[in-house]
Amino acid sequence: MIDIYYLEDDRRIAQAVKEFLAQGGCHVCVFSTFDEIKEAMNVMRPALVLVDWHMPNGIGNMLCRWIHANCKGIPVLFVAARSSSQSGRSNTDNYIVKTFELDVLLRRIRALIQRAGGAGKQYLYCDVISLDRHQRQVRCGAEEVRLSSSEYQLLLHLMQNKGRTVTRENLLASIWDADGNDVNNNTLSVTVKRLREKLHQPECLKTIRSVGYRMEDSE
Repeated sequence: MIDIYYLEDDRRIAQAVKEFLAQGGCHVCVFSTFDEIKEAMNVMRPALVLVDWHMPNGIGNMLCRWIHANCKGIPVLFVAARSSSQSGRSNTDNYIVKTFELDVLLRRIRALIQRAGGAGKQYLYCDVISLDRHQRQVRCGAEEVRLSSSEYQLLLHLMQNKGRTVTRENLLASIWDADGNDVNNNTLSVTVKRLREKLHQPECLKTIRSVGYRMEDSE
């Protein structure tokens, strides 16, 4: 799970965002005060911080400055009402209005994490599929998916090359031949079939006929 801290004083909005992001493999901790979230970050640092720009007394901007001074590398995403002024946001990493669609918010979060340093190298995404390289954990939405070693290596290789077609020859050489195993095309076909079944036939895993496979976000 991707750990996200969320500074928000509107409980209704906070709960809706928390429940939706949980379906995308995110564990969201909600805080309503600067002191609460600062204390939590001194204990454990999240992959990303969501901040309500309209927290009273400039708390949102105060937190952003504190993060940049004390927790370098953690991306911050501000949310604000559509009519708000954009002045004073020089310390923010990103900004999105509160009329956002929740799936847009999830995509923005994933993009920011992948742009970040260590956390960006840890997580890979494609549609609802997320892969945690440090924990060797795969999720399809909120569901944790158990994969065999070859299934995991196949998915990792495809997600590392998201947006590019990977040939069958490349996959066979990278995943199996590197271990000195004698395999053939049927081995790859069976592994892809099992991987698709475990991931509930994802649209983002595409077969490029007579060439190989490709992972890309669906429209």
